Formats: sequence, C-alpha cells, structure tokens
Amino acid sequence: MKYVFPFVFALLCLSCISIKTDVASDSIEKSDHKDLAEAGIRLVMEAQEIAWNKHDLEGFMQGYWKSDQLKFYGSNGLTLGWENTLANYKKGYPTEAESGTLNFVINDISKIEGDNYWVMGEYHLKRQVGDADGVFIIIFKKINGEWKIVADMSC
Repeated sequence: MKYVFPFVFALLCLSCISIKTDVASDSIEKSDHKDLAEAGIRLVMEAQEIAWNKHDLEGFMQGYWKSDQLKFYGSNGLTLGWENTLANYKKGYPTEAESGTLNFVINDISKIEGDNYWVMGEYHLKRQVGDADGVFIIIFKKINGEWKIVADMSC
C-alpha cells in the first residue's frame, strides 16, 4: 500500500507532462498553419502587383476567385462576378497611363475561420494621369489548394 501513492503520483506527473506537450504541439501547428496561410496570401498579392505593373489586368485577376459569386465593392458600388470585375478594371484602367505602378501595403492579415482570412491594407498607384491612393479589405479563401480573393472592398 505504501508504494501505491508514489506510483499514482508518478503516473499523474507523466500524464500532466503528456498533456502539456500535446497543448504546446497544437499551438505550434496552429502558428505554422497561420504563417503558411499568410505567406500564401502575400504571394498572391505580390503576383497581382507584378501583373498590374505590366498592365496585365487578366493576370492581376488570377488572384480572384473565378466565379459569379465573387464580390467587389468599390466607388461604383457592388459588382458581382469575376467577368464583371475584370470589365470594370478594363474600363477604369484602359492604358498604362491610367494603371500606373501599383504598390500594396498590408497592415493586417487575420484568420476569420477555417481557411478564410481577411487582409486590411492600402494601395498606392503612381500614374502619369495622377496618383491614386486608397484602402482595402479583402477576404481570401483557400479554394482547391489555392488562395483566392472571394470579396474585395476597395476605396
């Protein structure tokens, strides 16, 4: 009987160490997942900058979900769908003088839930026809293994 208490105490200590290790591992996995998501989102936005700066609006649009359910909210109101959003970009930025050089400043990337993140930031356009600056909130979702913008509010 006198050995039962030390044995139970040792077993309890081992259980606590095991639980602590599981909790620590879980937080590391969550942190790694968020870091990977953030890196993937940043890559999409960098590719968009490169395409825009070549006046490749179709290339820029590759960062968006190619769906009729895509939502873009800007100075002209709500636009639904990938094709309509591309048409608006082509209308608003018909030449390199209007599109200029784009620079994104990302101020925050936060997880919403699952594989959904919002990005808050600024855009800066240096253009021959006059510079343009504004802010945005973009919602990214991982679709078929790729990060895509599913909603964009830019103003």
